[in-house]
Amino acid sequence: MTMRWEAFLDQVQERGEYGTPQEAERAARTVLALLGAHLVGEVRAELAARLPETFALILLNPLQTAEPLSPERFVRATAAWIEGATEQTATWDVGAVLSVTVDAAGEDIIRRVLLQLPPGYDLLFGHPQRT
Repeated sequence: MTMRWEAFLDQVQERGEYGTPQEAERAARTVLALLGAHLVGEVRAELAARLPETFALILLNPLQTAEPLSPERFVRATAAWIEGATEQTATWDVGAVLSVTVDAAGEDIIRRVLLQLPPGYDLLFGHPQRT
């Protein structure tokens, strides 16, 4: 079942404590565009299928990155794309968006997403993995 646009955005806005839906949307667009660049194949398609259509399209047509970014560089890249953001606010943005993404996608898909990402992303998704 795909999460509705309003529900997804409301949850991002609440978790990110954004003043407006526009701020929540900007964070969601940026984080999902960067995330999409790190995912390939079936897993990316399955994750997209669980997201509202606009965000699914962003995930499937991502910002290009030359190489997989470490979690720290992912946060820095997020900060670079969001006007006025700092690494601290970008960490918050990433956590808000990815935690709602977990709710939308479910544990099984997120486990498979994490297998495609460099180590440490589990913390960004709010899912610390035992190593």
